Amino acid sequence: MENLGNKFKTIYINIAIGLTRTPSSIHRMQYNILQKKKSRAMAEQNKVILHGMWASPYVKRVELALNHKGIPYQYVEEDLANKSDLLLKYNPVHKKVPVLVHNGKPIAESMVILEYIDETWKDGPKLLPTDSYKRAQARFWSNFIQDQLFENSFLVLKTDGEAQQKALDQVCEKLNLLEDGMKTYLAEGNVGVENNFGILDIVFCSIFGAYKAQEEVLGIKLMVPEKFPVLFSWLMAIVEVEAVKKAAPPYEKTVAILQRFRQSALKFSAAA
Repeated sequence: MENLGNKFKTIYINIAIGLTRTPSSIHRMQYNILQKKKSRAMAEQNKVILHGMWASPYVKRVELALNHKGIPYQYVEEDLANKSDLLLKYNPVHKKVPVLVHNGKPIAESMVILEYIDETWKDGPKLLPTDSYKRAQARFWSNFIQDQLFENSFLVLKTDGEAQQKALDQVCEKLNLLEDGMKTYLAEGNVGVENNFGILDIVFCSIFGAYKAQEEVLGIKLMVPEKFPVLFSWLMAIVEVEAVKKAAPPYEKTVAILQRFRQSALKFSAAA
């Protein structure tokens, strides 16, 4: 009976509390509930997801930008031998990583994503200079690295003998041009230092950030300080940036995948 009495007492108190609530307090409660729901919906809508593959230099560019800007994001590792339905849905044209999903909308291609990040998250460090001329120069040299150095650098990794030497000569020729160009560009500001880290640094780092692992796998030194003092100093400054350290995979893991890639490429070339 005592338990039953306590039960009725609790019900009575709850009813009394309910009766004492004014319309304004009820409206306030409803408003708070709606605000919480709205906040949750907005958080879900503003969610940033990066679909990538850890060893991809293109994905690394996006990781570096997100880390440097301090943008929280969810990372989804893709198996490129067995691409997920989501990746194929988000990038039906190229079916490649990286894909950045923001507000439920996908953006593909690393260079496009970098500019999207810079334009969307205006707070924090800028990835492109505010000065229009310097911005044009950053874009020019980023495109030069992408178009002139990227493919030839991969050819050095994928080939042997004469073909490799030809690719190596091409890389050295382009590095000489970049060395001369950076003498002027880098002299105009402390590019490569934490506060000025941007798209040009990111693109350069995506190729040569793992230079030690590349040298071990190839037995060739590309970034020689005596030949390319400006580029080497620039690279040394870049690898000390916190965002770069955070995104860098373990050295042994990088060496292992570069070795597998090279062996697979050479085997395929021999069979062709």
